[in-house]
Amino acid sequence: MSITRRPEAATRPARRPRTLKARTHVWARTLHTYTSMISLLVVLFFALTGITLNHPDWAFGNAETRREVTGTLPAGWIQNGQVNWLSVAEELRARYSLHGRVEDTRVDGDEASLSFKAPGYGADAFIDTGTGKYTLTVDAQGAVAVLNDLHRGRDAGGAWAWLIDLSGAFLAFVALTGLAILLYLKKTRVKALVSMVAASILVLLLMKVAMG
Repeated sequence: MSITRRPEAATRPARRPRTLKARTHVWARTLHTYTSMISLLVVLFFALTGITLNHPDWAFGNAETRREVTGTLPAGWIQNGQVNWLSVAEELRARYSLHGRVEDTRVDGDEASLSFKAPGYGADAFIDTGTGKYTLTVDAQGAVAVLNDLHRGRDAGGAWAWLIDLSGAFLAFVALTGLAILLYLKKTRVKALVSMVAASILVLLLMKVAMG
């Protein structure tokens, strides 16, 4: 009776640990990919609104509406010269569906005033402190103006300001990781770096021209 012996399994050579250069390349590529995807919508938003911001004369989406109304505040909105601004703001919001943050509250002699501010939107109320009568002017701009104000962070609040800062950090990180990846591409590295330097010089020259 013969016994068939199984061939011994071929031994695989142990994998050599990756060099620091190889690990850096992998990390740069991974970080570049995922940060690009995370910030994709933000990049598109600021890219497109950068164009519309540079062309305020473009007509589409820039329709502006203005309305002016008058009325009288209910009793108790002011006592001993002290204005209950919260009560006034909520009363006007409820009557005219105003939105935005309340700013610029002041009392100047026989007139009190406050403003509602939001991107592409503003409402100003002027109130007679003796009678409670007011005049309210509401300016609502079009969608493009709203997007442009969001691009600038105007009247958008603290949360949006944080988003702008984070967006800038993400864009810088995407650019740096892209540059890091480029340094490992031997075939295109020199040409790409020359193109980068040439483009940078062009931008600096245009900046100098713009500054006069």
